[in-house]
Amino acid sequence: MTTPEFSFTLAGQDGRARAGMLKTAHGEVPTPTFMAVGTAGTVKAMTADAVRATGAKIVLGNTYHLMLRPTAERVARLGGLHKMMDWPGPILTDSGGFQIMSLAKLRRLEEKGVTFRSHIDGTTYELTPEYSTEIQHLLDSTITMQLDECTKFPATHREAKDSMELSIRWAKRSRDAFITRPGYGQFGIMQGNVYEDLRHYSALALVDLDFEGYAIGGLAVGEGQAVMFEVLDYCTDFLPVSKPRYLMGVGTPDDLLGSVARGVDMFDCVMPTRAGRTARAFTAKGVFNMRNARFQDDTRALDENCACLCCTRHTRAYLHHLFRCEEMLGPMLLTTHNLTYYQSLMQGARAAILTREYESYCADVRDNWQRGPDS
Repeated sequence: MTTPEFSFTLAGQDGRARAGMLKTAHGEVPTPTFMAVGTAGTVKAMTADAVRATGAKIVLGNTYHLMLRPTAERVARLGGLHKMMDWPGPILTDSGGFQIMSLAKLRRLEEKGVTFRSHIDGTTYELTPEYSTEIQHLLDSTITMQLDECTKFPATHREAKDSMELSIRWAKRSRDAFITRPGYGQFGIMQGNVYEDLRHYSALALVDLDFEGYAIGGLAVGEGQAVMFEVLDYCTDFLPVSKPRYLMGVGTPDDLLGSVARGVDMFDCVMPTRAGRTARAFTAKGVFNMRNARFQDDTRALDENCACLCCTRHTRAYLHHLFRCEEMLGPMLLTTHNLTYYQSLMQGARAAILTREYESYCADVRDNWQRGPDS
């Protein structure tokens, strides 16, 4: 069987919102799409079958964490990340760039790359653009990300410029190290903080390298939704219409709706899985805290519009009981629901874009959020 070429085609557009199809060596992904985060080769509290049941078509892994354990070389010997985690579909791997910011106290940043002290045992590791790309190749990542520096917020124009220019130089080295294969792709990462001129410069440099897709990095790092949307208002226009656009590390359901409206195609965030482990449920009627006593005698489904295992087989009262007793089933069920909700939100967005009703879709969703759990 011939492996398909890596490609992205638009199926419809409503304003700046886009519905597309991403084709890869490991399957097709309708967009807009939300990628479940499987940092260490697993989506926390979920089996691969459970992740598939949410409607997810693509998941995310992390180069830094898999580099530490079990190591990329071991993953390769075990048949690659797809086989190891029972996920034959597409996998995107973060390059480790976010950890350059999040583990700032454990690293030394240089032109060559970044030297880390492992947060696990203190062992020293060097991560360069070339090595990050090699690790992702060993993992058999469908979509490889360039190594970049995720700029802190706030940052001065000079700090953002220096960081963005380093990421551009690393993008060139990452691109040179990437081994082209049918159905596989590599994404460049736009940086520039909240400065329009820097975002434009970064985009031009990345487009010149002709990546298969482009990510928007350096957002959702403390700037707030209003500022994030202001940046997206201009920076998506700097990227090619014919390539997928991925907003990294975002976010809340409302973040997703607003970002799709501004031309973003792909998302990832730990929020739905982390919330599931801490008793927070994302629903069609807003966010619930399942530890709240108001749910202890509530025999309704968590979300009557949801077809997941949690909502079709269990009650709000049972979920409340599980979290009060600290039973592991509570996080498992709520993570299942939250990921299903995120997938259904994106599926609804896609359908609305194709019928050119996206604005009214968003208005209806937001109106329902305001009604609350007792409506």
